[in-house]
Amino acid sequence: MKIDTGRFTFGVLTMSDKGSRGEREDTSGPYLLKTLNDLGYQQKAYAVIPDKAKGITETLISWVDEQKVDLILTTGGTGVAPTDVTPEAMADVIEKEIPGMAEAMRAESLKKTPHAVLSRGIAGIRGNSLIINLPGSEKAARENIAVLLPSLAHALDKIKGGTSDCGVG
Repeated sequence: MKIDTGRFTFGVLTMSDKGSRGEREDTSGPYLLKTLNDLGYQQKAYAVIPDKAKGITETLISWVDEQKVDLILTTGGTGVAPTDVTPEAMADVIEKEIPGMAEAMRAESLKKTPHAVLSRGIAGIRGNSLIINLPGSEKAARENIAVLLPSLAHALDKIKGGTSDCGVG
């Protein structure tokens, strides 16, 4: 059974101090927007904000609790630099972690670069929303989302109470 992606909304949240000040162009965010739009998902939100835990937490909570965004992809802030705080902010927001998604992204990335072991991104659920942390570079975001695209619609369907069998399709 093919799940209609058009029934799901999504948002992309880019964490970049320079990007939020207009000093660097966000390329990973627009790539993710185009990819999901092309697959039929309905864009509901997009923002570029500084790498600050409070702003990340507030935005994610607003997008989930108030705007009811079904899928949120974050990009940036998942590495080991002192300013990389996205996973910590995420941990304060989500109610259930989905470790398999992050493990799959790192495993696939490790085939391309030994630096994949430095990625600290996580994935999880808050309410009826799925939130996934992706790396900030367009190349890494592109490679990481490709790993998850085949399971996104099914995951969103299940999070919203769908009863389809995970072993089918």
